[in-house]
Amino acid sequence: MRICHITPHLPPDQAANALLPFHLGAWAVQAGDAVTYIAHHPRTPGGTTWPGPVTWIPSHRRRGAWMRHTRLGAVVSATDVVRRGAPRIREADVVHVHGNGLLTEVGAAVASWQRKPTVLTLYGTDVWHYRAPTLKPDLFARAFRQASHVTFYSDGLRSRARELGLAQDATSVIYPPVADSFTWQSQAGQVDARRQLGLTRRHVLVNVKHLHPYAAQHTLIEAMPALLQTHPDTHLIVCGSGPLLAHLQQMADAAGVGRHVTFAGLVDNQTVAQYCAAADLFVLPSVLEACPTVALEALACGTPVVTADSPGGVELGGRFGRDVVVVPREDPDALAAAIRVQLDERRRTTTSTAQQIEQELRLSVVGARFRSIYEACLA
Repeated sequence: MRICHITPHLPPDQAANALLPFHLGAWAVQAGDAVTYIAHHPRTPGGTTWPGPVTWIPSHRRRGAWMRHTRLGAVVSATDVVRRGAPRIREADVVHVHGNGLLTEVGAAVASWQRKPTVLTLYGTDVWHYRAPTLKPDLFARAFRQASHVTFYSDGLRSRARELGLAQDATSVIYPPVADSFTWQSQAGQVDARRQLGLTRRHVLVNVKHLHPYAAQHTLIEAMPALLQTHPDTHLIVCGSGPLLAHLQQMADAAGVGRHVTFAGLVDNQTVAQYCAAADLFVLPSVLEACPTVALEALACGTPVVTADSPGGVELGGRFGRDVVVVPREDPDALAAAIRVQLDERRRTTTSTAQQIEQELRLSVVGARFRSIYEACLA
């Protein structure tokens, strides 16, 4: 089978719609399929090797201010997608479109013109922020309707799409896969991971997320002073890059907790797995999530999660029970209280959570589910 993934991101970008097409491509190649990509250049340079050849489409948002703020930039980028992407799409048996945006929506239209079966995967903000345009064609809704199959990152996301009038007969909910590098660790494994990372504090909290307002790391920093009153030997490690780095650093210093917080920057997945294994808790105060891959990765390492009551946080809480504690969004007092209780308990995740990860969320399982969808689209 020849599969073409159309996605705005690829690694080393850490976005969900970079990691899923990358992992699915790697799994498909191992299974004997041929994989190609149509994507924008990664925002972060790096020496990544992709599972198949990539056709790079310059983003109109990076063409300069004048092009970015006029329709001409979008027209140029759309023309690029058609001119450069059409040959890749023509070669494919199935086209897998990831998320929304000009690249994916025009790519989906090209696939439709060429009568190619199309799978559309939606991640979160593509649905949460959807508003039908009034003065231009709704390319996103068209891609949604014309897709052979639509997959969602969570049940809540699919429900929201239905509320917005985005209807489709063929839909599935497929949670993101958890890479094999995220493996369950006992307390002995946790101690070993801390030794390898040079972590010496009694309590370790980890957050992995782009430093963006929706990720709400500010709530976690605001919770630190109260937490440190009862648990003074606590170390918070924030993995990720983004526009709020300087602001969050200033917040931590102003709150007097700067020496307890490490901003580790953008780190590779192997190091993220080490941090997750070393942590007492993975803390994710995001105000908007569909299904946070980073939380699943932490659970796979045996680390309980404290998260906010975003749709994805609530859904994970219902699925994983006591291993995912849910608190009100942007409530630092509630967050500090929940962290305090969990630190006092000092435990790893339950056998039930480990079984769910292994039986439902490993790449081999998720890859096989997508493969069955591709085959059904071709039938």
